[in-house]
Amino acid sequence: MSGRLPDGWFVGAPAVTVDRDEILVVGELPALTDDFADEAARAAAEAGRIARFREDSRAERVEIARQGQHRYEREISWGARLGGTEELFTTVSAPVMTRLRQPERVILDTLVDSGVARSRSDALAWAVRLVGEHADTWLADLRSAMEQVNRLREQGPTRAGE
Repeated sequence: MSGRLPDGWFVGAPAVTVDRDEILVVGELPALTDDFADEAARAAAEAGRIARFREDSRAERVEIARQGQHRYEREISWGARLGGTEELFTTVSAPVMTRLRQPERVILDTLVDSGVARSRSDALAWAVRLVGEHADTWLADLRSAMEQVNRLREQGPTRAGE
């Protein structure tokens, strides 16, 4: 897929994520070189650059997606990243069938009844995102702890015979 992309779109190879329904291509845009008064100004400039890329590349992205969908039998979705900003363009929202027992349905219904979600489907998506966010935090904490262990090992005494 990356060989089909025009030169200059992204810095390096884009990240390509594939599942049964979709191929998601997210590329890093060239860095901003301006100075910014604060992080809000930088974030606004990043969002603006991503929006410009989205508009300027639309026709080519649609054509590449059309060809890729024919070849790979999956939807092709796009995204761009710049600095701390990432935006995905028209990604697939795939239905997922699951069987839930009453305790799980009660949880979803509570989220709907409280206004957190509009439907059971929204409630389930909300719950999955929440788990994902907490899993990312937990994994980052675990990686950090492992780095600390490795640093302590390196600083410790050597074993006899080494």
